[in-house]
Amino acid sequence: MSIQIYTIYPDIIKKETPLELQKLRIAAYCRVSKATPELLHSLEIQMLHFNTIITENPNWTLYKVYSDVASGTRKTGRSGYCEILRDAKQHRFDYIFVKSLSRFGRDTLEALSTIRRLKSMNIGLLSEVEKIDTLKIDDASLSILFAVAQEESATKSENIKFGIHQRMREGKALLNHTRFLGYTKDAEGQLVIVPEEAEIVRKIFSLYLEGNGVRKIKRYLEEHGIRTVTGKAEWSTSTIDRMLSNEKYMGILLLQKTYTPDFLTGKQKKNRGELSMYMIEDAHKAIIEKEVFEAVQKKKRWSTSCK
Repeated sequence: MSIQIYTIYPDIIKKETPLELQKLRIAAYCRVSKATPELLHSLEIQMLHFNTIITENPNWTLYKVYSDVASGTRKTGRSGYCEILRDAKQHRFDYIFVKSLSRFGRDTLEALSTIRRLKSMNIGLLSEVEKIDTLKIDDASLSILFAVAQEESATKSENIKFGIHQRMREGKALLNHTRFLGYTKDAEGQLVIVPEEAEIVRKIFSLYLEGNGVRKIKRYLEEHGIRTVTGKAEWSTSTIDRMLSNEKYMGILLLQKTYTPDFLTGKQKKNRGELSMYMIEDAHKAIIEKEVFEAVQKKKRWSTSCK
């Protein structure tokens, strides 16, 4: 079965589309998966790109550019996606312009179902990468294109994972967070101590060794007006518990403690031996001495075994 691909650049649509159909209201949808500086910049560029393409076409009218910073595998957290579908029901535009099929949705069944609903309302999806117009392609061909796009996404995911694993084997740290209590990042992305926060960390470890559980430590911190790293007055016992087990406080990085088995769901699982872990000693300056950290771990194990 051959697949017909329809080029959808503005000048070509102008030539191929009957005159009475050229005056189109166009919406655009952009998405990035995470709120990193690089991806947020990419999102801004995407939005500007579509704004320019649509407004420069005399036969098109820009309705709105919708956007999301979220995974493409589900509707949860995709307020822009939900808004564009609500506006589609009101028929406020004729086409939705996207960079690629995977930007619209990575769950093939969900995306195909949505495209079918849009087609039933005579609203099409224009994909720049695949160069298709969903109003001019049958469901079988569209399914194949989505399968190809999904396979390319999987390949890209595996390539990214390979690069990450290679950097781990070379002892190069990959830290997702900008900062956590006691540390921040310098210009090179390395962890550096925040002195006043480091004192709070030491106090938490000290209180625990003195026989205080996480609930008592929580109460101590709140009663003394000590705030969390995000400035909150209320502490979480789970946060305190994780701090007491965080090997970074003794200058060690343990990489790949979690992993993502399925790129489509994006859900992380705790690594219980499924993949190799990489430990980097003296990765940065320690806040807690190794003996103190190990004493806390021993006490935690003893507390757990006695429950």
